[in-house]
Amino acid sequence: MPSLYSIAKPILFRLEAEKAHNLSIRTLKNGLLPRISNEFDPVLASEHFGIRFPNPVGLAAGYDKNAEVIPAISGLGFGFVEAGSITPRAQPGNPKPRLFRLAEDAAVINRLGFNNRGLDEAERNFKAYADNAIVGANLGANKDSGDRIDDYVRGMKRLAPLASYITVNISSPNTPGLRALQGKAELDNLLGRLCDARNTLKKEGVEHFPILLKIAPDLTDDDKADIAVSVLAMEIEGLIISNTTITRPASLTDSQKAEAGGLSGRPLKHISLGILKEMYQATGGKILIVGVGGIETAADAYERIRAGASLIQLYSAMVYHGPYVAADIARGLAELLRADGFENITDAIGIDTPI
Repeated sequence: MPSLYSIAKPILFRLEAEKAHNLSIRTLKNGLLPRISNEFDPVLASEHFGIRFPNPVGLAAGYDKNAEVIPAISGLGFGFVEAGSITPRAQPGNPKPRLFRLAEDAAVINRLGFNNRGLDEAERNFKAYADNAIVGANLGANKDSGDRIDDYVRGMKRLAPLASYITVNISSPNTPGLRALQGKAELDNLLGRLCDARNTLKKEGVEHFPILLKIAPDLTDDDKADIAVSVLAMEIEGLIISNTTITRPASLTDSQKAEAGGLSGRPLKHISLGILKEMYQATGGKILIVGVGGIETAADAYERIRAGASLIQLYSAMVYHGPYVAADIARGLAELLRADGFENITDAIGIDTPI
């Protein structure tokens, strides 16, 4: 019997991609999708940063940019949610159209440009909803900012007391010059200022919170080595690997493949997996890695876990497989872990990637 999403998908795909996205947000805000538990099998549960994750499948940043539907997303089976990217000031993003489905390739290209309603609204929504889920705050910088590092510090000061963790997104390809912050000197400056600000917050009574760095897949070997050194030296708790790619694999066939922006979905799968393995080795498995990019099945998720990821995220898979894809992946992942004799998901982390 076909699922409801398989029936609705052709109708949604007739809508322009961003309109369909906005419709899905309204659907969740109005409570039109049945809630399900995110507890599937004890084998999936793990603890990181002192937080118990009921399952490792999270929603990547980019979907709930303003933290509007955190509880509703958690009710789709996700083990955790990441909201954003959030910039200090509201900004409209890049001109439309700026979101494209590459249906023939099960991919998405976006050049949204950190469109969001800013810190004030995000803070209100975090105060209202963040207690109902494990939720990370993904921070960005305003396009016209005079001090982009200060944008990240400001965002952290406002949202860290409310969020489960903070993600520093310096890898979006849609804000000119942003990826330059991945360079050694710039990254050390950024992470140093963030850690100083975190220490100040702790002195003011804010509990310690983890900082994760989201990196691009389009890095040189020197870039990767420098990032590994920096995050270890600064005691950054995690890496999210990876953001969208500016490359265009030769395998793409969809007519929209030449659109500018970051490519996500199935064609990113092996690119992101490769850099995950490299960074797991470069950091000696000493920091948490969140694997993201092209994950759409339980087998994909299991491969990332065995490669070195402790948690995973997805977004494009929702476009092609529906709102409950996280639940399907979590259930299938539990079966794969049990079949291989694992009683705890943490025992499977990195077993295919020698350090």
